[in-house]
Amino acid sequence: MKVAVTGATGHIGANLVHALIKQNTSTRCLVHKHHKAIDGLDVEQVHGDLRDVESLSNAFKGVDTVYHLAATISLSMGGWQQLEEINVSGTANVIEACKRQGVKRLVHFSSIHALTQEPLDTPVNEERPPANGNSLPPYDRSKAIGERIVRQAIEQGLNAVIIYPTAAFGPYDYQPSFFGEALIMIAQRRLPALVNGGFDWVDARDVAKGAMLAAEKAPAGSRYLISGHWLSMCDIAKVIAEITGANTEKWVCPLWLAHVSAPFIEGYCNISHKRPLYTRMSLRTLNSNKHISHEKATRELGYQPRAFRETLADTLQWFEKNGKINLPKKL
Repeated sequence: MKVAVTGATGHIGANLVHALIKQNTSTRCLVHKHHKAIDGLDVEQVHGDLRDVESLSNAFKGVDTVYHLAATISLSMGGWQQLEEINVSGTANVIEACKRQGVKRLVHFSSIHALTQEPLDTPVNEERPPANGNSLPPYDRSKAIGERIVRQAIEQGLNAVIIYPTAAFGPYDYQPSFFGEALIMIAQRRLPALVNGGFDWVDARDVAKGAMLAAEKAPAGSRYLISGHWLSMCDIAKVIAEITGANTEKWVCPLWLAHVSAPFIEGYCNISHKRPLYTRMSLRTLNSNKHISHEKATRELGYQPRAFRETLADTLQWFEKNGKINLPKKL
């Protein structure tokens, strides 16, 4: 069997590629700009651009399964044009290329953000309605619209399954991701303050495993939440301290105050060309539903997330090994 992976050089993509190699699966990786995450791996690299259906069609020649991960991620309330080009039109182009090449199965990576979070006191499952409305963050809306395009293609006969990862972290985080950067800053005591919010965090390796199980076992049209464990930012700082021996105590900022400060932080970061971690969107996320159910994926696919502490220790070790962090010898 031969597979193609869009977004292969991203964080989850790199973990998926490593898992496919371990399974001895012939893997073709679409590369747009950056390729560090897959350099030296036993894979085929081809150029691909989600905005160019011809490049995608060429990349999918002779492929049985396509894993579609490529997306633009945004923690701001702007940038709709790029989000629409990549997350919406790009997904439509992937579907068209799959049809042209007779791809047998598409595994589409949606996002927990594509699903409505309310009511917050009821667990989120695959039956939640899609995120909709101009008041929602553009990223959420773009992923929901992209998923709607996939569902329409399924109704027309496309053999596709959809997975919803929560916030992924783990090894092979080269960029690093927003949460990876936050972990680095907490461990090195460079994060000015913690906030009293949290989210559901999942190992990127478990997301890759869940996607592979879905590709192998799931009926066409199935949808699965691939979640992990809910922890607050303060809880995470405590676990980092336990693992490393570092003092991670920080002032804890109430969410309401963080929301008030967010526009000023975003403005400062824009001027100084830095990437803000606390934005209006990220703070909204840290105050979302605490109960994300992976019961369906467990029941139908055998999916099980590993312990949060194990993932965090592996992530910090990977950051240290790759020169992104210096940690006490306790780790």
